[in-house]
Amino acid sequence: MLTVNKLIAQGRGLAPALLKRASSVALDWDTRQKSRFDTTDSAGRHLGVFLQRGQVVRGGDVLVAEDGTLVRVDAAPQPVLRITTCPTHGAPFDLTRAAYHLGNRHVAIELRPDHLQIEPDPVLAEMLRRMHLIVHETQAGFEPEGGAYAAGHDHGHAHAHAHGSVAAPSPRPAIPVVAAAAPHVHGPGCGHDHDHGHGHGHGHDHGPNH
Repeated sequence: MLTVNKLIAQGRGLAPALLKRASSVALDWDTRQKSRFDTTDSAGRHLGVFLQRGQVVRGGDVLVAEDGTLVRVDAAPQPVLRITTCPTHGAPFDLTRAAYHLGNRHVAIELRPDHLQIEPDPVLAEMLRRMHLIVHETQAGFEPEGGAYAAGHDHGHAHAHAHGSVAAPSPRPAIPVVAAAAPHVHGPGCGHDHDHGHGHGHGHDHGPNH
């Protein structure tokens, strides 16, 4: 068994040729959020991973074994709920509202400019559909947002804090917010079915001001 006790975030500083030759391992989020786990890489080697407590492994990170062996980590596809806005009546602000309500419930959320992803939960799925959002289950790598003060990862940004003339890093792409537009609210009698197919062509006439 190879013992792994070091991680290089996103393989930063490693030569592309080294990364290309490295073996790989596909891990789901449940495994990657642990600092101690066993796995097998693409070369069939058994790895015993012992990282610092609280350290999270992200897709694109590189594990380093005690003998110098490099193992690239991929985020394994897993069941997730993908949340998007209604293409007909929705607004980008709807995703901001959804992220707020999910955050209040301490749900792990992957934030993207055009969608959110969470782990499957039928209660949350129903809540989101009532908020006029499209929710469907799919298979995808899951990379939830880390805490604002989480150590060890910067999601690809080179934070060279020299406190001098160094330019500030580009911000992480944020969910667009349309401040001028009020969120689209559906009354109790709307009857919209925001399920997998999200069929809006079923006889709803909301009038010219909808």
